[in-house]
Amino acid sequence: MFPSVLFLLLVPHVLQASRQAAVISPQDPVLRIGSSLTATCTLSPELGLHASTLYWALNGMSLSSSTYSVLSPDTLSVTLHNLSGSRQQSGDNLVCHGADGHVLAGSCLYVGIPPEKPVNLTCWSHNTKDLSCRWSPGGRGETHVRTKYTLKYKLRWYGREKECEIYSTGKHRHSCYIPRNLALFTPYEIWVEAANRLGSATSDVITLDVLDVVTTDPPASVHVSRVGDLEDQLTVRWASPPELKDILFQAKYQIRYRLEESSEWKVVDDVGNQTSCRLAGLRPGTVYFVQVRCNPVGIYGSRKPGIWSDWSHPAAASTPSSKRLQSGSCDPKPGGQNSTLRRELKQFFGWVRKHASGCSGMSIKLYDQWRVWLQKSHRTRNQRTRCRLNNASDHVTGFH
Repeated sequence: MFPSVLFLLLVPHVLQASRQAAVISPQDPVLRIGSSLTATCTLSPELGLHASTLYWALNGMSLSSSTYSVLSPDTLSVTLHNLSGSRQQSGDNLVCHGADGHVLAGSCLYVGIPPEKPVNLTCWSHNTKDLSCRWSPGGRGETHVRTKYTLKYKLRWYGREKECEIYSTGKHRHSCYIPRNLALFTPYEIWVEAANRLGSATSDVITLDVLDVVTTDPPASVHVSRVGDLEDQLTVRWASPPELKDILFQAKYQIRYRLEESSEWKVVDDVGNQTSCRLAGLRPGTVYFVQVRCNPVGIYGSRKPGIWSDWSHPAAASTPSSKRLQSGSCDPKPGGQNSTLRRELKQFFGWVRKHASGCSGMSIKLYDQWRVWLQKSHRTRNQRTRCRLNNASDHVTGFH
């Protein structure tokens, strides 16, 4: 029974093969850009057709009859010169048609170039347990035929060669992720191999220790707020990335800020490993946008700095507007005192920036104390002036 069933299953395929209308040769050729190709369409004698009634089409467009040659009553050839790269990686469609437009046979043309050496191979780790790598295709990047990229790695002095298995697709398709089973304190050799049906190429080999390429997510919960009524200062606070809970690392941070109407950022480099910083010397009554990023620094096991994270989402706040003396003040020059005070403060802060680190708590505290003392001095001087004026007035009254 079983042989009979098998025979019945095979009969339709045998009959279909025997009724094949035509054959194109060569079938699915792979060619370099600029090459020439001569293909033939050979009819089955059972069709009773003549080769002169046939026509060729490439990607749905009929080819000129001047490119045809009737080699025999049942064979028609077509010759194509200076072939361009395939429009799609699955190949261009070369089809032999009957006079009525019926498809008799087809072939795929793969026209492209061999890959060039991949470049710009870089890798990073988010938690010392994984590794992500990305690269760029060599040359112009487009080979016009399907090209496979393989990331390979091995321990520098021993161990077998391994292949990365988790590749990205779409926009970040030239990247790969190794999630586990990585050694620390030992360098890896990493490279990329590119291959298609026309050739292959290999990138330069990079050597790295996972501890040297650690990075983090951007700092979270960035918050910017005023410092009381101080018109030229803002405080920035943020939360450390969770990856830094690893005891192997501490962090250093960098801040950048800009005016609302400006695209130019100013960078504060010397924040250190604290999670707050006071920005000073700002413009009063102005909105500032602020971002923070993080760089893990190895406590041991690595002599190199980590990789800066991306910048955090921007946070914004405005500095208080300048205070002005109310009209009716007995001060003979209403704006003079404020302008003098601001000038003195700018001079002092210029000294602070020259002689202290950018986010030094001691410098800012000294600055605040000096400012309070200066304001008290101005108030005391004003009170004495008013007292002298009052005494003079009483004296003049008594004289009359």
